[in-house]
Amino acid sequence: MPRPNATAVTEFTFEGFSALGWQRRLLLFVVFLALHLVTLASNALILVAVRLNRHLHTPMYFLLSALSLSETCYSVAIVPRMLSGLLSPREAVSIVGCATQLFFYLTFGVTNCFLLTAMGYDRYVAICNPLRLPFCDASVISHFFCDIRPLMKLACADTTIKELLTLLISLCVLVLPMVLIFISYVLIVSTILKMASAEGQRKAFATCASHLTVVIIHYGCTSFIYLKPKSQNSLQDRLLSVTYTVITPLLNPVVYSLRNKEVKQALLRAVGRKPLP
Repeated sequence: MPRPNATAVTEFTFEGFSALGWQRRLLLFVVFLALHLVTLASNALILVAVRLNRHLHTPMYFLLSALSLSETCYSVAIVPRMLSGLLSPREAVSIVGCATQLFFYLTFGVTNCFLLTAMGYDRYVAICNPLRLPFCDASVISHFFCDIRPLMKLACADTTIKELLTLLISLCVLVLPMVLIFISYVLIVSTILKMASAEGQRKAFATCASHLTVVIIHYGCTSFIYLKPKSQNSLQDRLLSVTYTVITPLLNPVVYSLRNKEVKQALLRAVGRKPLP
């Protein structure tokens, strides 16, 4: 709870390395800047090498290039401001700027963790090779893109364990976010119902309606496809897949951006037209 007579905070100050003297901070600046430039250059070289060399177009190097890109973004989100803080101790940052940095730090940090996990699994498969799926005579994928279950249906080997693993992973990827979204909306609805103004309730419900629509369409269809113990890869499944591969990507910019007044005005300014009042 806010304390009485407390002043609202509008910005923060980084303590950083202000306890060190100027010469030490300058030395750290030079060292960290050199390391940062080497990081950017080495990751850029990896991306270019993988992109230009067809022999490196394999899952292992795809993961490596993805990790290089993620590591670059991760470093760019942190190091430049740290370098600035070494030259200007106790540098101020706005709440929005701090939240933005935190978002990118967590996003790319978590991405790095998952990429490193995937790379470990890739090496496990390459060395131990227990989950290799041999494909025999069948060569027609019963889908319009390469999905895991249609591919497993073409395998000659027993895929029972693989299908069970796919189901368990789908439960983690789909059910956990749905539970969190459900809890969020329970709290949102309980808060809205406590509002005294009917107009305020209407605006709040309208704000949530677009997001809830996309959530229902996306998670509803993907759950129907991936949370079944056995998939027949029927035409119905393929038509449902269209919703989260074609329709949802179309809804996202329309629902979240093009209906937003601020985004509309920014687009009008970008094309040289006067924003609407």
